[in-house]
Amino acid sequence: MAKSPFRAGFLGLIGQPNAGKSSLLNFLVKEKVSIVTPKPQTTRRRITGLHTTDEGQIVFIDAPGLVKSTSGLNTFLEKEAHDVIKSSDAIVAVLSVAEDTAERNEEILELVSKSRKPWIAVITKIDLKETEHRVMITRGLVEKFGGKALTVSNKKHGEADRQELLKELIKILPESEKPLYDPEMFTTENVRDLAEEIIREKCFEVLNHEIPYQLAVQIRKFDENAKPCPKIYADIMVGKESHKPIIIGKGASVIKQIGQISRKEIESLMGEKVYLELNVTVKENWFENKQTLKELKYVVDSE
Repeated sequence: MAKSPFRAGFLGLIGQPNAGKSSLLNFLVKEKVSIVTPKPQTTRRRITGLHTTDEGQIVFIDAPGLVKSTSGLNTFLEKEAHDVIKSSDAIVAVLSVAEDTAERNEEILELVSKSRKPWIAVITKIDLKETEHRVMITRGLVEKFGGKALTVSNKKHGEADRQELLKELIKILPESEKPLYDPEMFTTENVRDLAEEIIREKCFEVLNHEIPYQLAVQIRKFDENAKPCPKIYADIMVGKESHKPIIIGKGASVIKQIGQISRKEIESLMGEKVYLELNVTVKENWFENKQTLKELKYVVDSE
């Protein structure tokens, strides 16, 4: 029996905000690559994760959830998602059964179908009892567009389910003579960018509903060669002066908590102790400022 050809390519994860794309990426890669919070639009720029076997290499691209906007940060999010579709070899339509209406999932299916690229649908959040009846409805939608639907529950599905899902995803990638990246890698992200994302995730977690959406994190200095341990200095940027005391908290209690749990995860990532210093800065309406958006890397390369 002839051996199946090796396949490798870029696989874009496309879905509505909070559809579970980042959770799916981390589940498939088996590493913490993309930050996850219950808040929509947590993912702001594409994040890559790698899975390599003897059969192929999948370069997952976690795109921001689809938004429609004509200005500022949301314009970047919209362009970033559409650029991921354009630059991917194949696409995963990530469809959550927790969406308010079936039309929101249908919008995703229309988009991936129009791309004329190989695609497959993954239905997420199937362990939610109150919406389990929507799984069959969503499957029907996928069939309507001529696609194949897989299901995933990060809480219940184990390694066998993960492997089965990965095999199906490799099948829609193009043939390749060799992997696109070192098989030992699990992401193309650098440590500095991952540290920024970790700090931003912890801001979301600690501040919960108090968090203003207009919050960003920028590392000012990352000295990996400092002694006795690497030193990281990061700014938490907010868009209004009134947001600053929310981030700091009474007696600096909030920012201390953010710093402690961020440092712990960054140390786990780097495999060594680190020094982390956080500072809160105010840039009025930074999310509408083109120069600041560029500094924060919220710019699509093709512009």
